Amino acid sequence: MRERVRCAPAAQSRNEPLFATASKVRRWILVEEPGPWGQDAVHDSRLPPGVGLALKARTAALRARVLLIRRHRAPVPATRTCFVACTQPGRNWVERLTVDNAADLLAVDWNPLGRDEPVGGTPVDHPLYLVCTNGRHDPCCAEYGRPLVHVLNRVAGDRVWESSHFGGDRFAGNLVCLPHGLYFGHVAPEQGPQVVAAYERGLIDLRHYRGRSCYAFVVQAAEFFVRTHQALRGVDDLGFVRRRNLGDGRVLVTFTSPAGRWFVADVQVSHPPEGRLLTCRATSPLRPPQYRLLGIEAGPV
Repeated sequence: MRERVRCAPAAQSRNEPLFATASKVRRWILVEEPGPWGQDAVHDSRLPPGVGLALKARTAALRARVLLIRRHRAPVPATRTCFVACTQPGRNWVERLTVDNAADLLAVDWNPLGRDEPVGGTPVDHPLYLVCTNGRHDPCCAEYGRPLVHVLNRVAGDRVWESSHFGGDRFAGNLVCLPHGLYFGHVAPEQGPQVVAAYERGLIDLRHYRGRSCYAFVVQAAEFFVRTHQALRGVDDLGFVRRRNLGDGRVLVTFTSPAGRWFVADVQVSHPPEGRLLTCRATSPLRPPQYRLLGIEAGPV
């Protein structure tokens, strides 16, 4: 039998770009469940029967992403922590809910989250770091995620959580920084503290940057092109204004900066002629979009 190719090493060997691959998520609900987790963690875990699916159903209209989280090698807690987050630019926040049982979350009024407003928890005034370690979803997530968590625990302590799958198996080790919803990929254990230290100084490590989760993929690509072209590493150095489709895969994306400048990235979107397997478990090749910078215009506001 032909040996299956592991997706993360394969992506690195073909130098697949990291940028413009952050899953589109604006609202987050993170539920502590020590595990183990199955391939679909919310459905296949030790959550009380039906709680995970009911929570997903109640928050689906809010376009919220429900993930499970757990402490790395920690004892089972007496209570459960739930974080609720919004990663919309200008409305970035995280709050904490503590419940006796995950089923108690079904009594929460989640409607404010649909307006990007808190649901009544305790505000969290420090960053949170999520590392995907859901090996039942994809072996690479565990193989590359767990060593990363182990190292980050030493530098960021209880700000670090193992997470169920949040997208991009082939970019493991994967890291998400909240409250901004910044995705980073191919983060080796020795590189994790650098990415975290930069974020806590308000900076983005562009070497590992996959994108900002509130943006569409083409906007993520344009943001990366402008940041690298203009050497803009500050988290708040760019603000998305609009995008305009010109047809034939060309898109103009406009940003402004606090320094009083505007930038327009002209991006060409295409697809490779041949597909490839994107995860360790994939059986059908896919052709993810590719992005090419045609030009950048800049000027004063």
